[in-house]
Formats: sequence, structure tokens, C-alpha cells
Amino acid sequence: MKQFLLTVAGVFVGLALFLIGIPFLLIVLAAGAAAPPATPTHAVVSLDLRQGMSDQDSMTALAVLGGRPSVISTIETLRRAERDDKVEGLFVRLPEGGMTPAAADELRGAFKRLRAAGKSVIVHSQGLYPSGIVTSTYMVGASADELWMQPGAPFQATGIFAEDVFLKRLFDKYGVKAEFAQRSEYKTAINPYLYDDYTPAHRESQLGWMTSVYESALTAVAADRKKDVAVLRRTIEAGPYMAADALTLGLIDKVGQVKEAEAQALKRAGKGAVLVEFDDYAARARRNAPTLGGSAIAVIGAEGPIMTGTGDRGSPFSTDQVIYSDDVAKAFYQAIADDEVKAIVFRVSSPGGSSTASEQILAAVRAAKAAGKPVVVSMGAYAASGGYWIASEASSIVSQPSTLTGSIGVYGGKFAVGEGLARFGVDARELTVGGEYAGTNAMGEAWSPAQRAGYERWISGTYSDFIERVSRGRKLPADRVAEIAKGRVWTGAQAKDLGLVDQIGGFYDAVEQAKTLAKLKGDVRLKRVGGPKSAFEALERAFGVSADSARAVAAAGWLLGDPRAEAVMDQMLDARLRGQGATVLAPRMVD
Repeated sequence: MKQFLLTVAGVFVGLALFLIGIPFLLIVLAAGAAAPPATPTHAVVSLDLRQGMSDQDSMTALAVLGGRPSVISTIETLRRAERDDKVEGLFVRLPEGGMTPAAADELRGAFKRLRAAGKSVIVHSQGLYPSGIVTSTYMVGASADELWMQPGAPFQATGIFAEDVFLKRLFDKYGVKAEFAQRSEYKTAINPYLYDDYTPAHRESQLGWMTSVYESALTAVAADRKKDVAVLRRTIEAGPYMAADALTLGLIDKVGQVKEAEAQALKRAGKGAVLVEFDDYAARARRNAPTLGGSAIAVIGAEGPIMTGTGDRGSPFSTDQVIYSDDVAKAFYQAIADDEVKAIVFRVSSPGGSSTASEQILAAVRAAKAAGKPVVVSMGAYAASGGYWIASEASSIVSQPSTLTGSIGVYGGKFAVGEGLARFGVDARELTVGGEYAGTNAMGEAWSPAQRAGYERWISGTYSDFIERVSRGRKLPADRVAEIAKGRVWTGAQAKDLGLVDQIGGFYDAVEQAKTLAKLKGDVRLKRVGGPKSAFEALERAFGVSADSARAVAAAGWLLGDPRAEAVMDQMLDARLRGQGATVLAPRMVD
């Protein structure tokens, strides 16, 4: 009876999801697909950075409901704005806390290219607070023509800090034993479980990358605001300040409200200038982007932790970005088989994950190179541990100065909670058949000497494999790799000096490097390969059904003259044509 009731409940939940959830998502898609208004003749694009950014666009089913903008989509849109005669300038709202340093590097580069193209950039801040890497936020603002701050707002970008919570004494108190192995002393992700304070290696590593990020931001601000670095450092570190003081000290350019800054951006743009929301401009720019034929550079994205398997097994209700090794490897083999693709830009933003999943992806990178297609890695916020593993044998690696990379090391283990549970009357028991190592992951007991020895052998073998791949890919002696490995995190700037990175730069610098290696000239088409190509396709995949029912809903609206449904049908038609190889598609007329 219980099973029957559970089955009935499951049926009702499924029906509710299909009859309510999917139509709702289709309506959202239809609204989003509606054609945006034409870009005014004199436009100032308005970009709000206060909601945070992912590195790459999320294509999960729930992303259609709205989510964070991505660094890649933002710089792509700004790239189009550089060449758009209708765009006269950019108006930006800064977050009050910190930004991901590598994302700030990428945005700073995009703002400077806009200014070089003759477009004005005005940035407004409602205050800078000591939360996160706030010096990176200030660096973005300092790259503008004018940096405004609201009257009475604080300027507290005086440095950066990090804080770790150590659990060793708590574990000791409650009978929890952390059983871990690490290679090596700088692989500190597990240190909060093993110690009650920073070890010398932990402190050295963390202060090392923090100092590098801070120095990089100071150097960039000094260059953009034409100040001496030493003077700027003394001024900033003597803070905090109020907005008026920051103006007097030359840290900002104007004090005023948001509306006043907007008015200044419009004034700079000329008579008749209009403020245009970034998303509206991005949609219009994508529709009007010229379609190039001929040779292409494939762009394969990878953001999040690295896991084996495929994204089809993931929850349709998750918005988390995950790198599934089957999906990424498949994308590489698709690019290899595509005769139009002459090179590959592999965008990586990952703190690592499964070593076996990383090796599967690296094998696909090798296959692309063997097929005569250079692979250039563009590093995002992170390309560390497994994120560096998958990048290590690329033809070339391009990193931002503040990307966190390296972490060439391995760790693993478990928590033995048997003693702690026993204090509360819960007894964990285990039964084992076969070798003693079979019970290594049992939660009740700490490792036996034989189990620890076996686990240590596995960790050591994986670490040796990692060093060997870096040695081969970077053309460095294995002994040298072992010296700079040990699990230590480096910034991109540090990694460049160590030979772990080839070039400091952003996504479009990686594209240029791919063009050079493939001997391509002029404008080259960027062709995204792998994963769902739209949120609509992600919706189809997530719910495990064909698109027939979804298309039927949209088609009915199309036949009835619903313009939003028409937009969905048009979008689907364009996507199908491009998927079949169409390269000459004119933008659709908009009333």
C-alpha cells in the first residue's frame, strides 16, 4: 500500500511539473526571445556589475529564469560595442564588495579597448567596503574615463584579507578523526581539518597569491590613473576615507549621485544620447552580428568542479556549473571531426576535481593536437589542480595575472566518526569480504596501517602522474616541476615566471594566439562546440523528452499571431539551420 501511495504521489508530481512547470518555462523563454528594440543612433550602454558574475553562461534548464551574467558574454558584447558606430559610451555600476580578481582583469581590458575605440566609460560606485577582493573592484573603476562615488560613501579599499576556520579542536572534542593524505605540504584544502592554525607552508602559499593579486591591482590602478605605485600604496593603505577625501586625494574623479553620473555619461555621448540596458543591447548585437563563413576557431567551455560522466544525469533544478568529462571530451572530438575548425580555444575556470575525469579531458586535448588542431587554453577565475591538469598539455596557455592556477598536487581521505557517534549511543559497525583495503572508506574506524599505506600509494601514484603530464606539456624537467608543485597555488603572473603559463592576457588574446598557431588571418568565426547551445535546448535535455511538445506549444502561438511565440520559433529555426551548417543567415526584420 505504501509503495502504491508513493507511486501515485510521484505521478501527480510529474503531471504538475509537466502541466505547470514546463509551460511556465516556455513562457519565460518566449518572453526572452522577443526581439529587442533597435539600438538608438547615439547609445550609452548601461552595465550593472552588482549582482556578481559567473565565468561562462549557464545553460542549465533553470538558467532560463534568469541568473548571473557571465564574464565571457559581457566581454563579447563589449567587443561588439567597440565596432558599433551607434554606441558612444558605457555607464557602469560597481559592486560595493569584492570581485573575482581574474574577472576584474578581463573587464578592465574590455573597458580599455572601448576607450581606445573612442567610446567613453563612466563608472559609479556607492561605496567600497572591505569584503572580498575589493581592490580588484577598485581596479575596474579606476580603468574608466571617470570614476564617480556617491556623496558620503566610504572608500575602504585599503587591502585584502582572507580568513579560514580551523576545526581540529572541535573534531578532537567530539571524537571525529580526519584521515587524509596530501601531496604535498602546500595542498592545504584539508588543513582546517588537520590543524588549529596555519602551517608555515599554508601561510606562505596563501600570503603569496594574496600579495600577487594585490600588487597586480595596485600596478594596474597606478598605470590607469597615472600615479606612482609607491605613492598610491601609501595613500590607499592610510585609509579608509569618505568619498570627499578620496576625491581630494585623487583616488576618484567625481562625487555625485547615480543620476548625475548617468547625465554625465549621456553628455559625453552627445546630443540625443539614450541610455540602453546592457541585456537589451546584447540581444540586439547578437542578432545583428555578421555571419562569417570559412575557417573557424572552436570555443569549448568548462566551468566548475570536474566530474566523470555527462550532464544529462544532473538535476534539472540545479543552477550549478559542473564540468562533466564525457561532455567536454565529446566536444573536443566534435571539433576534431569538423573540417571548418582549424584551432580550439579551451576556456577553463575550475578549481579541480576528479583526476580520472581530468585525464579523460586531457586525452581529448592531446587528440586535437595530434589531429593538427592547436589548443589554446584561456584561464578564467581558476585553473588549479584538476583545472591545471586539463590545461597542462595545451599548445599554449593564456592566463590573467590574477587567475589562481597551479596547485599541482593531490589529496584525499575521510572522516572517521565512529568514536563521536558512540558518545551519542550510535554504533557504526562494518563487515568486509576480501582484502583489508576494501574497508578504507568505512566511516566508523580510522585507517589501519595497511589501509593508510595503500591509500598513500594511490595518492603518490596520482601525484607522479600529474607531475609527469606537466613536465611533458610544459617541456620542463620533472625535478623542476616537483619543486614548484607540492600543491601550491600560484597566480597567473607568478605562473608565467615559473613556465606554467605562456602569456598574460584574456579570452581574446587566446583567440589571437589560436589564429597565429593555425596561420589564420583577419576576422575568424568563433564556433561554440559542446553542451546545449541555448536555454531552450537545455530545457529539452533536462526533462528528458523530445522537443515536439514544446514546439507544438510555440507553433500554436505562432499560428495565432503571438509575437513572442513567433520569436521562439524563429530562434529555433535559426538554431536548426546553423546546426545543419548554414553560414549565411540574414538578421530577421524587426518592426
